Formats: sequence, structure tokens, C-alpha cells
Amino acid sequence: MIPRETVDKIFDAAVIHEVISDYVNLKKAGANYKGQCPFHDEKTPSFMVSPAKGIYKCFGCGASGNSAKFIMEHERVSFPEALRMLAKKYHIEIVEEYQSDEQVHEKEERDALYVVTEYAKNRFKKWLVDTDEGKSIALSYFKERGFHNDTISKFELGWSLSKRDALTEDALKNGYKIDFLEKTGLTIVKSDTGYNFDRFADRVIFPVHTLSGKVTAFGGRTLKTDKNLAKYLNSPESEIYHKSKLLYGLYFAKNAIVKKDKCFMVEGYTDVIQMHQAGIENVVASSGTSLTLEQIKLVRRFTKNLTVIYDGDAAGIKASLRGIDLILAEEMNVKVVMLPDGEDPDSFARKKNTAELEKFIEANETDFIKFKINLFSDDARNDPVKRTQLTRDIIKSIASVPDKILRAEYIRSVSSQLNVNESILYEEVRKILYKTYTDYKPSEQDLREKISKPVIHLPIETSGIFSEPNEKEIIHFLLNCGNRILAFDEEKDTDITVAEYIINEIKNESLEFKNLIYKEIFEEYEKYFTQNHESATEFFLKHQDEKIGSFVARITGPKKDLSKLWKERGDYSEMPEDRLNESIPEAIERFKLKIIQKKINEIDKQIAASYLEDSILDDEKKPELRDIKNKLEDIKVKLTKFTEKSPLL
Repeated sequence: MIPRETVDKIFDAAVIHEVISDYVNLKKAGANYKGQCPFHDEKTPSFMVSPAKGIYKCFGCGASGNSAKFIMEHERVSFPEALRMLAKKYHIEIVEEYQSDEQVHEKEERDALYVVTEYAKNRFKKWLVDTDEGKSIALSYFKERGFHNDTISKFELGWSLSKRDALTEDALKNGYKIDFLEKTGLTIVKSDTGYNFDRFADRVIFPVHTLSGKVTAFGGRTLKTDKNLAKYLNSPESEIYHKSKLLYGLYFAKNAIVKKDKCFMVEGYTDVIQMHQAGIENVVASSGTSLTLEQIKLVRRFTKNLTVIYDGDAAGIKASLRGIDLILAEEMNVKVVMLPDGEDPDSFARKKNTAELEKFIEANETDFIKFKINLFSDDARNDPVKRTQLTRDIIKSIASVPDKILRAEYIRSVSSQLNVNESILYEEVRKILYKTYTDYKPSEQDLREKISKPVIHLPIETSGIFSEPNEKEIIHFLLNCGNRILAFDEEKDTDITVAEYIINEIKNESLEFKNLIYKEIFEEYEKYFTQNHESATEFFLKHQDEKIGSFVARITGPKKDLSKLWKERGDYSEMPEDRLNESIPEAIERFKLKIIQKKINEIDKQIAASYLEDSILDDEKKPELRDIKNKLEDIKVKLTKFTEKSPLL
């Protein structure tokens, strides 16, 4: 059985329009996507996909469901098989297990916690509008903030009575257990005195919703001026609430985010609510915490465009810029807006109508580089040390961008704005990337095991499948480093040379070179090495084929050609020969990765073609092909994890 936590992880990752677009040509239609239904013949598209709701529906044949249901119907597989297919697509490991009595109990307990939070939400809402203190204190406060009745209702705002144990007492009378009240954080249990009291007593309430709309936690704000009281209290972490994995307001914003293809990020509850009321609904809040990777990935499910709106407080902004680098690392397009001095999104939105607010944001959005430079320019303008610090800080941000082309654009921009030579910026970014790589590179023992006993093999026939990228790299290693010792094979009590390792890997996997010159060099090198057990470089330099002789002379001669090769990989710090036990396995794995992807593409085409009337593919062959593809996807994940660690610039 697939654990519930894994199922949740699969559904969180399986963005429905991404899943379905593998099978159906979808086109944007407002906040949704539209295409021709794969389940019945139609000329006019009536198949709709809603990313915000995570569902599809055909208005022609009535087919509907979530991402797993689509896979079940399209591939004719069971629910667990559909989950496994989605897990493969999104590289999620499944460890299946039988549910013990304890696990069943845990699930029931999670469900019970949601029942308790739902009860509390409804009680807080009722106390806001049906009690004297709720109306005179809390409702008056919301009105003073400018919140309309429909806004208060939409966000399910509430009031917790001033009586210290009002909620706890009411809950116990209605049959709710003190254990669950404590676990949700609604009740604080004092075991030494036996007195239980409400966490949020005498506070206005902001319910926190999951992506599907369940109430999972609460925020409570005191309206008193007592400095000994915390202004805001939040629910503690629980089985159903992890603050770092949620964004306040996302449940209400997701439709607008998809429709606008942009998300605004603010800080607090009232910032979100006020902007919604002002007509800007594609807005969420980090709820006063430092932005986390999980929160960024939540936004990325709906859009790659994120604009962070900062209060008009330069000192506060400088302390919260760390999140920008995390956003960049997720390959998102990030912009920044700074509000006028003394304003926050709540206060500013109250003073503007929708058009004015949109106009201000559009006019003041800027990329993070220009924003950082402007923010720190006054301090750094006449101080070389601070100017250097600013440059290094921006370089660190650029280094977090995965896309090489985008990094290059940022470098050009910084070079122009700070008047720093591009080559210097490239070198500094490269140092950061290389340090990141070396911090995570495999241990010497791991490399020895990998070299002596390769663990990633291709479970396919690769004859006739080519991968020209990396071919020149492999030939380079053969010709320049063939006799070098790569590792020691303890079982055979002998050294493993570069040539021996490469030849064994290529031959064992039946890999082939597409480039005819590389192919001929490899075949002749193998033959020469087998007979003489030494590098064939001299043999090739005197080769009777002028093309081969010239090529070998270039690749084994001055390093200009080699530098260009490694410039493409992004490693200026040292030549590959200085770290052969890392760079050669990497080169082989990249070669295999290309082969794997080509084979996966080939299988996808065969499966797709099988649905045509004139298909010659036997139905019994499809499961076999899918099984092979699943194995290839597993290996692809392993290869990618290995090869993606090398610095790329």
C-alpha cells in the first residue's frame, strides 16, 4: 500500500495541466486550459483543465477527475499504478507498505484534527457576529481596517471570546476531546494545575487554509496595547500544520494567479486581505516568516512569475532579501516592488483603487539586480569596501540562477550598472559554482567503487542509438590520458587505466559514436590498446587517414581546442586531467543520459502510435514497453543526480 504521505506528495507535485499535456495538446483559456477530449471523438474542443482546482472535465462526454484519474482512464491502469506512473514522472520515491493498526490510527487522528479546526473556525465566525463583544470589539476593528462584509466572510475571519477557556469549555460540551484540542494548539493544557485555557482568547482570528481549502491553523491578533502581550499568536506546528510549507491566502489566490500568470508576495494576513479587496487577488503572504523553498515551490505550481512587494522600510528589506536567491534557484522570474516610505500593502491598498494599484506596481516593478543596487547604492557609492560587498552579494544571487543564458544576461546587466568587467564577474560566479560542486562531490571511496564496479547500466539494446554530445570529450580523454591510472581494483589487485575504464564502459553498454571520425578512432584505439596495452596517441598521429591525423593533432596539441570544450562545461578552475577520477565517470554518465532520453522518447512514440488504427504494436507489448520505460526513468534520475552536480556556466 502506498503511504498517505506519499500520495499527498504525488498529488502536490502532479500539476494537472503538465500531466495531461503529455497526452493532449492544451491551449490557455483564461485561468484554464482547453483541448480536444482524448476519451471521445470531437471536432470542437470541449475538454477543460483547471490548474487551480486540479481537475479536468469534458463538457462533451462528461469525463472528469484529477491527474491520477486521467492516467487511470487514458492508460487503462489501476489507481495505485497511476500513482506509480505520476511518481516516476516527478521523481518521487515510493516505499509501499501495509497499514498497521498504528498507521490506521494515525490517519484517523489526522482526520480528527481537521474536524476540530473546522469546528473552531465555525465557532470563531459565530462569535464575531452573534456576540456583543464580537460585534463591538472585533467587528468594529475589521470595519476600521476597511474590510467589507463579503471580505470578512470570504476569509472566514472570526473572534475568540475574552473568557479564557470559552472555546475549550464549549468544545468539551460538544464532545470534542481535550487531546485533539491540545494537538491543534487551540487549547493550552496546564498539567500541574489541571487548568486548560484557550490559546487565542480575546483575539481576532485569521484562519489558515490548505491548498484545498481545509482550515489547518489560526493566527490571532490582540487588539490591546499591552506591550507584554504578543501582537500576533500563531498555531504551533502539528500533524496537520507546517508553517514553512503553507502560504496564507493561496487557496483564495490560485485562480487569479493562473489567470494573470503572476503572483504577488507580501508579508501578513491583512496585506493579503486588503489587496484582495482592492481587486488584486493574485497575492499570498509568507506570514512573517523567512521565505522557504517549499513555499516557493507552491507558487511555482501555478506560475513562474513572482513579484515581491516590500514595505517602505529599507532597513527591514535588507534583512529579508535572502529569499530572493531561493526564488532564483527555482528558475522563477522574480521582480521587486518597494512601496513609498511608511507604507505597507495593507495601508497602501486602502488608499488606491484597482487601476491605481496596478499602475503603481507596473511602474515600480524592477528586477532584483537593479533593486539591490538602488537599495544599497547610497551606502556603497563612495565606499570601495561596501561597493565590493554589494558586488559580491549580487554575484552570489546570480550564481543561484540555474539557467546559463539568464545568468549571462544578469552578468551583462551588473557589468553595465556597476561598471565592473564582465570577465571578473564570470570568474567570481564560477568560483561560487565550483565551490558548491566540490562541497557535494562524491567521496574518494564512492568514486573508487563507481570506477571499479559501475552501478548504472542501461537495461536496453542501445545499438543504433546515438549521442553525439560528449563524444569529443570521451575521445579527448582516450587520446590525452589513456595511460593514466584512474583507480585501483582491489579484487583484481591491479590498476585501472583511463583507457581500460572507458573501453569497458562503452563496450559493455554497446554504446556507439554518431560522429564517424570519433567512431573510427574509438574502434581503432580499442584494437590497438587490446594488443599493446598502451595509449594509441602516437599511432593516430601517424595515421594514414589525413582527417584522423589532423584531428588527433588538434586535440592532443595546444590547449586552445580543449579549453573551448571545457568552456562549454563551465570549468575554468582546472583542467579535467587534474580530477580524472571525477570528470571521466561524469563524461560517461552524460553519454548514457543522452542515450536513455532518446530511448524514452522512442518508447513514447511507439506507445502513442499504438492508439492508431493501423498500429502493428501488440497490446501485450505495451506493458512490457512501459516497464522498460519505468526502469529507464529510474536510471535517468540516478544519472541526473550524478551529472547535475558539476558547475555549469
